[in-house]
Order: sequence, then structure tokens, then C-alpha cells
Amino acid sequence: MKKLFASIVCIALSVGLSSTALAQDAQTAADSSNQETVATEQTDSTVDQQAETVAADQMTTDEEGSFHQELKTKFIEGGPDFMALVAIALILGLAICLERIIYLNLADTNYEKFLKQIEEALERGDVEGAKTIARDTRGPIASIAYQGLMRIDQGVDVVERSIVSYGGVQGGLLEKNLSWITLFIAMAPSLGFLGTVVGMVLAFDNIERAGDISPTVVAGGMKVALITTIGGLVVALILQIFYNYILSKVEGILNRMEDASISLIDFVIKYNLKSNK
Repeated sequence: MKKLFASIVCIALSVGLSSTALAQDAQTAADSSNQETVATEQTDSTVDQQAETVAADQMTTDEEGSFHQELKTKFIEGGPDFMALVAIALILGLAICLERIIYLNLADTNYEKFLKQIEEALERGDVEGAKTIARDTRGPIASIAYQGLMRIDQGVDVVERSIVSYGGVQGGLLEKNLSWITLFIAMAPSLGFLGTVVGMVLAFDNIERAGDISPTVVAGGMKVALITTIGGLVVALILQIFYNYILSKVEGILNRMEDASISLIDFVIKYNLKSNK
């Protein structure tokens, strides 16, 4: 009886262990299947993202390439002769604008700090120190101040005339080459209109040779003729923006020059009054 009971217990334990092992194997297989599914989904997602990135880069490259290609095509259609002249006007105008912008930015200094240093030096009676400050500072305001300080012993009237005269010189330097920018602004659309007129003449010559006013002949000639006008107007607009910016910078510096000149004359008057006492 005991042997029978022991046999039944062994059989039950074996069945339980087998069921547990089967359940664990099933769970492991399910987990492995889930991991493979997640990995597959992640791989597919990565591949899709890479494909989208490549497609976006390809579209950007195609758009840039098409823009440059279209620009070159229109340049050739407008006639290399007149379009080259318009491009030269743009390049020269931008070069002068860049030079003026750099010059004006260097000329536009902190004049309030400079005048304060000059005032403090003159209050101490250190004229040579004030001259050194003016000589070592860049910009038209410092140059005007130096010219006035050089004649401080000759009286206020002489100093004032010196400041006014040299202020005119500095103003001319600030406005240097602006006339060339206005010339290119006027030339660019004029060259475009000239190319348009020449293109229209050639279009009428084609109509005369064809002996027929067909839409194809007329439209083709007019399209080519008007491209030069578009190019000239675009160049003029670009240069006009830079010209107005430069003009505003010049006007601002001139206003500060006048303000600084009045302050400098006041400093000279105070210095002379203090010296005479």
C-alpha cells in the first residue's frame, strides 16, 4: 500500500513538473516572439525614417539644383550680352556698398565717451593729453576734435572755423562713392530696358522673315526681351536697399558730428575762460 501511494505521489510530481516546464517554455517562446516583433517594428521604423530623410534631402537638392538651373537658363535666354552687363552692374554696386558699410561702421564710434575724456583733460588743463586722446581715437569726430585742439591757443573763432572746415572734409569722406551706387541703380534698369528694345526689334525681324504673326513667334520673342528688364529691375531694387541703409548711416554720423562739434566748442570756451583767470 505504501508502495502504491509513493508511486502515485511520484507520478503527480512528474506531471506537475512537466506542466511547469511546458508553461515556462511557452512563456519564453512568447517573450522571444514579442521581442522579435518589437525589434522588427523598430527596424522598420528606422528604415522608414532614413528613407524619409533621404527623400527630403533629395527634394532639397533637386529644388536647389532646379533653381540654379532655371536661373542659368533665364540668363542665357535673356541674352548673354545684356544680362552680363546687368550682372557686372550688380557686382560693382555690391562691392562699393560693402566698402562703404565697413568704412561707416569703423567711423561710427562712441563719441559720448570720447567727449567726456576730452572734457576731463581740458578741465585739468592737459591740452597735450586731449590731443593724444583725439589722435589715438579713430573716426571723423576725433579728427575734427584734433584739428580744433591744434588751434586752441589761437582763440575760439579760429577753433570754430577749423572745426567747420574740417567737418566739411569729413562729411565728404563719409559720402564718398555714393554717386557710383546711384549710377549703378540707374544703369541696371536702363540696360534691362535696352535689352528689351533690342529683343523686340529681333522679334519683329523674326515675324518679318516668317511672314506670319503667329503666337509662337511673338510670345517667344517678347519673353526673351522682357527677361532683361526683370534682371535690371531686380538689380536696382537690391542696390537701392543697400543705398538707403548707407545713407541712413551717413546721416546719423553727420548728426553726431554736429553735436560733438558744438560740445567741443563749449569745452574750448570753458578752457579759455579758466586760463584767462
